[in-house]
Amino acid sequence: MAVSTRTVLDVVRLSTTYLAEHGSPSARLDAELLCAHALGLRRLDLYLQYDRPLRDDELQRARDAVRRRGLQEPVAYITGERDFYGRSFEVDRHVLVPRPETETLVGLALHRMRERAPRDVTPRVADLGTGSGCIAVTLACEVAGADVVATDISDEALAVAARNAARHDVAERISFLQGDWAAPVDGALDMVVSNPPYVTTDELETADPGVREYEPRLALEAGDDGLDAYRALLASLEGRLQPAGVLLFEVDPRRGAAVTALMELSFPGCSVQLHPDLTGRPRVAECSLSPLP
Repeated sequence: MAVSTRTVLDVVRLSTTYLAEHGSPSARLDAELLCAHALGLRRLDLYLQYDRPLRDDELQRARDAVRRRGLQEPVAYITGERDFYGRSFEVDRHVLVPRPETETLVGLALHRMRERAPRDVTPRVADLGTGSGCIAVTLACEVAGADVVATDISDEALAVAARNAARHDVAERISFLQGDWAAPVDGALDMVVSNPPYVTTDELETADPGVREYEPRLALEAGDDGLDAYRALLASLEGRLQPAGVLLFEVDPRRGAAVTALMELSFPGCSVQLHPDLTGRPRVAECSLSPLP
């Protein structure tokens, strides 16, 4: 196999320049992740082998990956991986790319599950609209006694989620069900966690091309006011919650109050509150059918 004159460091530098010229807001990071993926290396190894000349086939793989990113395709779809809550998850274009903001939702869900552990020997938790399964799998990994149900309307998304559950050895503790929100769930739930679509139709039309052109519209668009998914999700929960059930939904910070108002309308007498993310913006709406601690 022929060896090029380009070294690992040459390719990282050239890729960084190319991606910056093509609008990447994180050109150096993207270049490192893509080159490491193309070369079958850890990101750290790029700098342990920085002066190694690349074979022609390695150089071509790196170029192909960087060109895809130059067309605005998300890095996660190119590499097929995204880290979330300290674990690596498979992703493809059938599922939303997991975001750091969703870790706020997961952290609060874990806190509530652990609070309930003394009362609920096996808390039953549903992740509705599971997508990649990053929420359901993380909850199952972090709380060994949890009984987790994960639903999605997309068969392709459920297949990705199931592979992620197998990857992290929790497939036997998660039930994957195809259907709309809670519709396929039998029996009462102690907790419902969801990151539903909350981008308005108008917002999606002007969104970053990497989002608009590549990520599944079904996982993003939520009507004219960004609340359609919350209405459908809440309606699907009628008769499916334990008397002390808890709901935790990720929200657009601009519409957090509107989501809590929908919760109060759906469950009169419930307790609601908004929780901030690490930037201090409202990120999670919580609804408890019993008084919140």
